[in-house]
Amino acid sequence: MTIHWCGTGLSAVLGLRRLIEEGRAVTVWNRTPEKARAAVGDLTEDIRAFDLDALAAALAPGDVVVSMLPGDWHVPIAEAAIAAGAHFVSSSYIAPEMRALDAAAKEAGVALVNEVGLDPGIDHLMAHRLVADYRASDAFDPANTLSFTSYCGGVPKQANAFRYKFSWSPLGVLKALKSPSRSLRDFEELRVARPWDAISSYTAPLPAPERFEVYPNRDSLPFMEEYGFDPDWRVKDFVRGTLRLEGWSDAWSDIFRTVESLPPGDEGEQVLRDLSERLWQAHAYDPGEPDRVVLCVSLEATREGAPVWHRTYVMDAWGDEDGTAMGRLVSHMVAQAVRSVAAGEIGPGVSAAPSDPALVARWMDEVARLAQHLEIVHHA
Repeated sequence: MTIHWCGTGLSAVLGLRRLIEEGRAVTVWNRTPEKARAAVGDLTEDIRAFDLDALAAALAPGDVVVSMLPGDWHVPIAEAAIAAGAHFVSSSYIAPEMRALDAAAKEAGVALVNEVGLDPGIDHLMAHRLVADYRASDAFDPANTLSFTSYCGGVPKQANAFRYKFSWSPLGVLKALKSPSRSLRDFEELRVARPWDAISSYTAPLPAPERFEVYPNRDSLPFMEEYGFDPDWRVKDFVRGTLRLEGWSDAWSDIFRTVESLPPGDEGEQVLRDLSERLWQAHAYDPGEPDRVVLCVSLEATREGAPVWHRTYVMDAWGDEDGTAMGRLVSHMVAQAVRSVAAGEIGPGVSAAPSDPALVARWMDEVARLAQHLEIVHHA
């Protein structure tokens, strides 16, 4: 069995290096082989220029192919994997086009595993654990009212006036500001066209409690089923969102106005690209400067307005001499998924991070190794 790892960007290298160091057979594919050699050339000589046809020809039944390339490549690579009888792993959200490959993957007997990075990824594991613990508790009652929140953000460990720094091109962050979201607030569906219209304050239950700004992102509601919420449960709040340093919305107010007033079509895209370049020049991480990742996933159950069960997973991680916290968490969790797929622990078809209690426990042990702080807070 060979692992075909495609892409050696900032969020890929540390987990890739660990798989090679474990003695596994790994072929590294990158659009620029020279960059891959700089990243892992001290560990392996099996580095090839990425080409879909060449990759497809190299795949054998039972292999695992990892896509850490831009999202447009995931489905074509997954299709090549199915055709070869190989498995597929990606940290990205499951796109409709990926979901549509489920039947073909099951027929071929291969696993297409996605959403196994940080967010999505570690947050899924935490949610599965919380829901399982709640179901097993004496407080469980289908008539309880539930509130679920999941907030994750990459922020500078050393705060600055801009309240943010970029590890790579800001263009993705800017485009995300144009994305609408859907969540539940106070029993009603909340649709938000622009993140800055729904910013609220959140106090993370860290050892020293810390206030952040948060806002909903993407479509949270499909994850109610993903996390095992029964359709008849009373759910007051359900949101998956982004976390930013306090003061972020004020520091970014000019950027919000620019995004809000973008001209249509190519002209607007060019405005974003120009803004991205300016932000990259002004607010990129300096060499060796530590980033920070904060993730808080919480489930609360109330009965007649009084809390009966409330727990929050809290993770705090920051960059060290080996690299960024973001890169460490994403790449090592992808590597963990590769191990589970290679061991036959994840069944055929399209899936996200696992809900199986044994796998969740083992993967969370890996998270505990990667993060400087991880705990489950039992609220009074």
